[in-house]
Amino acid sequence: MNKQNWIELIHSRSAKDPVRLPADAAPRLKKLSGIRAVVFDVYGTLISSGVGDISLATEQDRDVSLKKTLIDNQITLNEEATVVAFDKLLHVQIKAAQSERAGQGITYPEVEIREVWKSFITQLEVEHLISDSESADINTLIIDYESRINPTQAMPGLAETLNELNQRRLPSSIISNAQFYTPLLFDTFLGSDIDTLGFCPQCSVWSYKEREGKPSTHLYKIAAERLKEHHGIETSEVLYIGNDLRNDIWPAQLIGFKTALFAGDALSLRRRPNDPNCEHVKADIELTDLRQIFECI
Repeated sequence: MNKQNWIELIHSRSAKDPVRLPADAAPRLKKLSGIRAVVFDVYGTLISSGVGDISLATEQDRDVSLKKTLIDNQITLNEEATVVAFDKLLHVQIKAAQSERAGQGITYPEVEIREVWKSFITQLEVEHLISDSESADINTLIIDYESRINPTQAMPGLAETLNELNQRRLPSSIISNAQFYTPLLFDTFLGSDIDTLGFCPQCSVWSYKEREGKPSTHLYKIAAERLKEHHGIETSEVLYIGNDLRNDIWPAQLIGFKTALFAGDALSLRRRPNDPNCEHVKADIELTDLRQIFECI
């Protein structure tokens, strides 16, 4: 498959139900002076995710979807495969890759999912659980599987928000727990790639590239350094928008960004009331619609 095939695959399995506001949704807005750039989380903020986030390393039973993915990509499941939970094997591979990074001193390790899947397919072959996998495309397998288990859609007002940022000539970028296929969501739902939509390609930070995930402040420091280098923007002049108080707001505030908690999606909002790290964390503003940022900057 090529990029267009992947986009069509994601679109065909996109979420169909409207994005629902949380029961306690109420915007908390105020003017934030001096904002010169806006940085976004992706899953749960710009893109509504069926699982509330990127779907890696969860314990949910996804064996049927995984095996159907392999079959639909012309991989033969051998007789022994019927009694083996493939999703558990994949989960073990993900955890092993994370443990390897943790052993290198990374507190919040991230994986490159293509490497994980290559090891996973090799394991299935060695254990004689599958055959005929030689011609399978790893990228397609991953996108096929991910689109089955994690239906996505654009948040309401996303296109208008990005267009207004461009009209105002405000630089925008991304800090996201993500994988190689994440940028395809913008092609799928907005019809343009992330560069064309105005996200600064030099400034965006993706966890799979850094092999480190949120809430690591390392990702936010990288973003701050890049915004300074490419746009001359200081950390205090950045507004960061995310849906998770621990993964987004807490580390963003630690390095000096202004923050907005996105509370516009019941699936994704994470207030973390029982997390001691977030006990005294409060975003500068709270949004129930992305377009509300223009009442604040």
